[in-house]
Amino acid sequence: MRFEEHLARRAANHVPLTPVDFLARSVEVFPDRPAVAWNGRAWTYQAFGRMVTRLARFLAHAGITSGDVVSVMASNRPEMLAAHYAVPMLGAVLNTINTRLDAEVVGYILDHSESRLLIADPACAEAAAAAARTVPLHILTDGSDDPVVAEGATVLDMLTDDGNESALDLRAIVDEWQPLTINYTSGTTGKPKGVVYHHRGAYLNAIGNVLSLGLTSRSVYLWTLPMFHCNGWCHTWAVTAAGGLHVCLDRPDPALIFSAIEANGVTHLSCAPVVLYMMLNHPARVSGDPKRRILVATGGAAPTSALIAQLDTLGFDLIHLYGLTESFGPATLRDLTEEERAMQPEHVSAELAKQGVRHITASRVKIIDESGAEVPSDGSTMGEIVLAGNTLMAGYYRDAETTERAFSGGVFHTGDLAVRHPDGNIEIRDRSKDIIISGGENISSLEIESVLHRHPAILLAAVVAAPHDKWGETPVAFVELRDGAAPSAEELRSFCRAHLAGYKVPSRFVFAELPRTATGKIQKFMLREQARDGAG
Repeated sequence: MRFEEHLARRAANHVPLTPVDFLARSVEVFPDRPAVAWNGRAWTYQAFGRMVTRLARFLAHAGITSGDVVSVMASNRPEMLAAHYAVPMLGAVLNTINTRLDAEVVGYILDHSESRLLIADPACAEAAAAAARTVPLHILTDGSDDPVVAEGATVLDMLTDDGNESALDLRAIVDEWQPLTINYTSGTTGKPKGVVYHHRGAYLNAIGNVLSLGLTSRSVYLWTLPMFHCNGWCHTWAVTAAGGLHVCLDRPDPALIFSAIEANGVTHLSCAPVVLYMMLNHPARVSGDPKRRILVATGGAAPTSALIAQLDTLGFDLIHLYGLTESFGPATLRDLTEEERAMQPEHVSAELAKQGVRHITASRVKIIDESGAEVPSDGSTMGEIVLAGNTLMAGYYRDAETTERAFSGGVFHTGDLAVRHPDGNIEIRDRSKDIIISGGENISSLEIESVLHRHPAILLAAVVAAPHDKWGETPVAFVELRDGAAPSAEELRSFCRAHLAGYKVPSRFVFAELPRTATGKIQKFMLREQARDGAG
């Protein structure tokens, strides 16, 4: 078919894809439907739309224009959610900052991103004030009690409705490839990297979340996952696209989670496995109702059979997601059929240990060997997961060299090692940097961790490599015990021998609370340092 000029795109049939438009539609279609709930207060979509426009007006008066970076360091408050619409509505770029970072790292992020302004909640005020040396600082308040703020900072109240009506104005979004957000990686192997998201990718990933998680206008989503982490896996926009209710939660405390579930009729939540373990070991778990099913999206460590059996008694159905900051959060998912969910817990856990198949609107997923060829779908041949598609970052801000290296060969290199099963599901066997090479044999740290998680005394386990004079490297296991449990190292060693080849059994067991990120991921780089210091 030949190209004809009159078939070219035009204003009437081509509008840039942007997740901000999800709110414009929900305000129009569901103005009186509950949109946000927080600390006993609630806002309809119409009221939430006014909150967004208030924040946008404030930012505009502060001189924020298209291309400027606005940083927000806050818990899962309504204002944090509003920033996901107000900032990009101006054509500006949202930078959400981990609330657990120290002032030095926050200062680096503000400087590297060339941020123009920082908004923080009172809990982060001290670190924010120390970091915001060259940018204006505004501390959020709920309007009832102004927080004490550092010299030079101002108090910002976005929750008190000023009654001004103004429609959401999306005219500053002129290109779906323009930057939407910049998210900084944890920086475990160096300085944090600024991952740049575009409007197109966020729009598509959010729609994929709606379809994959079954979000509807009757959905009630509990914010146990930090919004600063990959913009809440794009659920900040997905729940709004469906017209569902955002239940904001200041912190993932089990007592608050169970209370919020009961008070709001929660249907969906997302969290790291560590939060699930915390919930199961908290007295408030008795309030769970197994008849009311809740879909829980989790990522990271594979759920154990014991965890799955206990979660079932609370009415929690798990779905396993896999992704990276660079892929807008979820890139693959492993969901189960009704028949699979009816299997014995050990079979369910084996299936949910897989990372599944590609997300509906996400990147194409391949597993390749060192030559770049795809590995066979035999469940045993290992290769690196690489991605290609519309839901990948634009690149790393101010770091062309690392961007080119990450996208070498026309794909995005994740660094995750996996196999593909005959049914098409992928299963991660390890991070490339987490493989332990002992006496020439490759040992998967995930395999050892999976065995340790079966022991009834262990709450969490992490395995890393330590240098060894004879074998090169040897596995060292760090374990966090359940309350009241006190197994010996020899007991755990015997347990591992019963389930693992001899060379895979950890040489040492360290009993300690495991260091975690704000999203619940184990900080293995810290454990590697400890293992290296005690190696021999």
